[in-house]
Amino acid sequence: MLNTSKSQTMRHLRLTTVTIITLLVVLISPLAFKNSQTQTTLAPFVPTPEDVVDRMLDIAGVTENDVVYDLGCGDGRIVITAAKKYGARGVGIDIDPQRIAESRANAEREGVSHLVEFRQEDAMETDVSNATVVTLYLLSSSNMKLRPLLTRQLKAGARIVSHAFNMGNWEASHVEKFTDTRGNTRTLYLWRHDGVIRP
Repeated sequence: MLNTSKSQTMRHLRLTTVTIITLLVVLISPLAFKNSQTQTTLAPFVPTPEDVVDRMLDIAGVTENDVVYDLGCGDGRIVITAAKKYGARGVGIDIDPQRIAESRANAEREGVSHLVEFRQEDAMETDVSNATVVTLYLLSSSNMKLRPLLTRQLKAGARIVSHAFNMGNWEASHVEKFTDTRGNTRTLYLWRHDGVIRP
């Protein structure tokens, strides 16, 4: 009699556990699916070498009066350098919470937290209308996805600098090729926004 009761109790516990797991899967799966659909990775994280960062900010003509947005900011080095070297304000955007945490820690260490901020956002949904300079190290396809957003939101005269990748048939105002300290050939593209919205 005792064994039968114990067996029924164990069966009941197993059924309860299965029911709880099933409910968790049902509840969590739509959230995971939604996140995978709404969050778009525009490029893998590949840090921009420091000498390339310096060159990007240089050809953009960054000053203390600028607001530099870096879309896909990674460890935050571009906006941190803009703040530290030029006194510019900066905003880094990245979809990866680990990169955002790293960027904030780096800004704190470099003493520029009062000039920069980092936001965990999808670059495709970011408001860049306050930017005077936008920096990119994405992919050509990602630049093309961002082109309508950038040309719609940015004010005429804003500068866009892209490391390595262009923006299709939108001809750059300036193209610069150089050899970095590691001996790699780098290409930088600079656009000065003329106010025309480009699809």
